[in-house]
Amino acid sequence: MSIIGCAGEERKPAPEDAPAAAASGRGAVLFLGTSLTAAFGLDPEQGYPARIQEKIDSAGLPYEVVNAGQSGETSAGARNRIGWLLEQPFDVLVLETGANDMLRGADVDSLGTNLQAIIDTVRSRRPDAAIVLAGMIAAPNLGAAYGRRFNELYPAVARRNNLPLIPFLLDSVGGRPELNLEDGVHPNERGQAIIAATVWQTLEPVLRQRAAAPAKSGA
Repeated sequence: MSIIGCAGEERKPAPEDAPAAAASGRGAVLFLGTSLTAAFGLDPEQGYPARIQEKIDSAGLPYEVVNAGQSGETSAGARNRIGWLLEQPFDVLVLETGANDMLRGADVDSLGTNLQAIIDTVRSRRPDAAIVLAGMIAAPNLGAAYGRRFNELYPAVARRNNLPLIPFLLDSVGGRPELNLEDGVHPNERGQAIIAATVWQTLEPVLRQRAAAPAKSGA
């Protein structure tokens, strides 16, 4: 599994990062995300993208995970980063962003605009790549009106763009102290394993379908 930009500051992929999957003869699954994807507070190998790699390997599928999670990132930051992430080949993008927007009470319309811009950029520059959208649910303390608009956003974006949707990335993990670090926000190792299982339910069919299809260039 390759790791890109998991530290607090952004960096462009090193030259050796980009061809990692291609050099191994495998396709690439790029995880663009926040600290949830970067496995904040844990060794990256304990995070859900690394657990997904284990599931891919166990299933005998020809893909390598590339983790582009970055702690503290908002959807605007993800939108800014997608351009240089597209410099490396990938076959599937798992898009996880918006949790930090929500925690800051950011405008839901702006989040939707950023999600759509990321999707449009990928489809323009990498039309053969599949996109899987990871959904999020608003914290209850943000109020019913905000929560309703936020919670409706991800399904609406998925429908509009015909994307596979992970309904709630933190399903069965969020709000459970025993599955999170002391900050109550970031999943611990057990929580990350549950997230991996949740993601795999949506991602596995996408990977199996692509693996069975005629080969296409991911470049």
